[in-house]
Amino acid sequence: MTQPPPGYPEYPEYPEYPEQSAQAPQPQVPPQYPTQAAQSPVPPQYPQQQPTSPAYPQNPYAYPQAPQAPQASAPIPPQYPQTPPQAPLTPPAQAAASAPAPAAHPAPAPAPADDPDHPNHINTDARRVHIASQQRHTDATAVGNLLLYLPNFLCSLAVVGLFSAFFGKLAFLVILLWLASGALVFHRPTESALARRLLHLRYPTPQERAKIEPVWREVTARGGVEGRNYELWVEDSDGLNAVAAAGHIVGVTRFALNELPNGELAAVMAHELGHHVGGHAWSGLLGYWYALPGRMAWRVLKALSVVAFHVSRAFGCFGVAFVVMIVGGLAFATISTLYGLPLLILGVPYALAAVGRRAELRADEHAAALGFAPMLASVLDKLHQGEQREQAVQTAKNGGVPVEESALSKLLSSHPDYHTRLHHLQQYLQPQRPY
Repeated sequence: MTQPPPGYPEYPEYPEYPEQSAQAPQPQVPPQYPTQAAQSPVPPQYPQQQPTSPAYPQNPYAYPQAPQAPQASAPIPPQYPQTPPQAPLTPPAQAAASAPAPAAHPAPAPAPADDPDHPNHINTDARRVHIASQQRHTDATAVGNLLLYLPNFLCSLAVVGLFSAFFGKLAFLVILLWLASGALVFHRPTESALARRLLHLRYPTPQERAKIEPVWREVTARGGVEGRNYELWVEDSDGLNAVAAAGHIVGVTRFALNELPNGELAAVMAHELGHHVGGHAWSGLLGYWYALPGRMAWRVLKALSVVAFHVSRAFGCFGVAFVVMIVGGLAFATISTLYGLPLLILGVPYALAAVGRRAELRADEHAAALGFAPMLASVLDKLHQGEQREQAVQTAKNGGVPVEESALSKLLSSHPDYHTRLHHLQQYLQPQRPY
């Protein structure tokens, strides 16, 4: 038989009422749990709350009630140890902090240049190649380039004629040898010397050749050109550039070879092949070669005029006037004798620059016609970004004031601007409609 529980002494100051034992505790007093009373005589204490009155023993016969949550009037919210205290925020920052944070989606890293999954990567596997019967031609820009060099050629011929007068009866032979020297433009050993000395090119290493030759084979295969007729060269430069010179030189920079995907490298080389196929490379070098004697004579006369002017200043105004009269008389006699032809030389640089810009557009069209229009557009975008960075550097050096290019410098530019070149590629970038 179960014995009755012992009675509890009564407290006269604080009478205990049975009907109040089921009420919820006050906010200042933490709730008492029956299970915890049997385990420990002392109830758990919360750090943010302090009991205001001693705990009373509970009635074991009272029906246990579920503990209720504390009222909203609790003065101090509970602190969690895993959340570090934060500094107070300003009202705008509080509004931003209350908004849900967007899910972090890091941007995918760009694919490396040699990645086969790169969007501008092309297949360079060997395949059968159809060689066209006409390997190269001379387009309108090449012909116009030669015609514009005609005044320079005549001046050079006059200079060579005056120089050959020192050889007496062999003067005519000297002139013939100078005229025949233009064939050296297509002479392979002369081209190699030109590439090394003037263009600062070198032969590619075995590793570079293993990368550039498959790309060049793909470019020439699409154009129906015998790729072995050309020599591949590399320039040790960190800029994005390429060159087509003489009759068989195709050079790219080390940056273009190592940093561009093979599709973009193929677009650059197809552009240079367009200069060779259109005759731009050999016509430009041939005109430059035949204009060289006249340019050398002009530099000598310019240096002598400067020296004579400085010497004449020692004799006062009379000496300066005498030198000006001598130089002006010689210039007038030359212009009148040659029917004003030397005056055309003043406008030749601007005309040659215009023809050069047209040749660049022709080479772009050649690369786009071979299927490299998207890759070429990507290369042009890289070039445009490089120009913008350079302009930003120049602006910073100028105290934040943009450096505007003069109208004359634009007319002397040998390459069109980025927007003009991209505009001429639009017809190749648009999807072709099926017939």
